[in-house]
Amino acid sequence: MAHYDVFNGDADGICALTQMRNAQPVDSTLITGVKRDISLLRQVKAQPGDVITVLDVSLDKNRDALVAALEAGASVFYCDHHFAGEIPESEHLTALINTEPDVCTSILVNGYLQGAFVEWAVVGAFGDNLFDSAERLARPLDLPADKLTRLKDLGTYINYNGYGASLDDLHFEPAELYRLVSAHASPFGFMEDSREDFERLEHGFRDDMASAVAVTPERATEASAVVILPDEAWARRVSGVYSNDLANDHPNRAHAVLTEKANGNYLVSVRAPLNNKTGADELCMRFPTGGGRKAAAGVNDLPAGQLSDFMDQLDAFYRQES
Repeated sequence: MAHYDVFNGDADGICALTQMRNAQPVDSTLITGVKRDISLLRQVKAQPGDVITVLDVSLDKNRDALVAALEAGASVFYCDHHFAGEIPESEHLTALINTEPDVCTSILVNGYLQGAFVEWAVVGAFGDNLFDSAERLARPLDLPADKLTRLKDLGTYINYNGYGASLDDLHFEPAELYRLVSAHASPFGFMEDSREDFERLEHGFRDDMASAVAVTPERATEASAVVILPDEAWARRVSGVYSNDLANDHPNRAHAVLTEKANGNYLVSVRAPLNNKTGADELCMRFPTGGGRKAAAGVNDLPAGQLSDFMDQLDAFYRQES
């Protein structure tokens, strides 16, 4: 019998698994990747009796691999907040799926574990740009403002680390970063005991964000704004968190941050308006390789010839929604 932990390489995936393995330690094979690498379950060659935990990757994008694992006789715990579609019926599957816009996988795992490692859930929620949800979750902890800010910063930095076209773009491979943070029952322990690792993330984030802020938007209206970043490693790293920053600064406007790719196409991060957190997944799924959740979604490979159409549809969609 083998154990597999399959998880998104962003803050939500890492913090969700950190909670699970602090509560239920197990020697497992880790399967993860850059944030956009979500077809992860197919890497598992399941055998009868295997135990698989899947966190923060769309069931819809992993359906065939999930069915294959269940038919092979593996037991699967699947927890996620992205579009799932029809959930397979199996006595070997435990599915904890909630696609509401104020929920993330770390929050779902926190409920499942009855708040055993709630500080890590707060970090994951902050990393997923669910600031209101994170603050509600943290309220019973009665943390001083500076400590809450530290959790917010850590979530932002871990999330930032997950973005890139390949593992070479990242400061830490997600599996490595998971091992570093999950060694601590509290995120404050990680920040204190692994100060050099924390500062590596912090300095990289600040430098990359400064470069992004210097880029002039391609288009900006009352309903939406589009920023195009160059085909460089710093741009690929910062695309998601910069999208979050824009959304927080302009809560009534939708945002898309596009990063040029070597093939001439675009990697796209979309954020619905914070005051109307819906439709990002619907919009992105209109385009090949698009998907995500209601508040935040993306397109992995937007053809250059569809750029104008994408910008028009983004603006029209949220102008209609407003």
